Amino acid sequence: MSALVIDTSAWIPYLAGSGDDAVSEALDEGRVYLSPVVAAELLSGRLTARERRQLEAGLEDLPMCAADRAHWFRVGALRASLQAKGLTVSTPDAHVTQCALDLGAELLSYDGIFVRVARYLPLKLAGGAGSGR
Repeated sequence: MSALVIDTSAWIPYLAGSGDDAVSEALDEGRVYLSPVVAAELLSGRLTARERRQLEAGLEDLPMCAADRAHWFRVGALRASLQAKGLTVSTPDAHVTQCALDLGAELLSYDGIFVRVARYLPLKLAGGAGSGR
């Protein structure tokens, strides 16, 4: 089983109780890697102090995608290469993409930008990718 990076768009319904079974399975199998930007996005939501503590505790157990200086240089290069092909990608989406590429992982997202990115890069999309939920 390959590693799985989960984008914010797939975490939100999962955390609300209506998400993809693939998230539960991957969590149970220990295959989920957390993007630092996704963690920040999730924790940016309107949460009570209790909800924030629970979310932080749940995320704390997940291995984090490496985000050293070299990673961020690759994120910039990825954005530039896609821009040269006419595709504009936000820095957070480029970071999530680069996390998946660095790990050789699948990416689970409901954001259609990743389907477009996968046309140009060897990005492996997991089951709900780009479904526009």
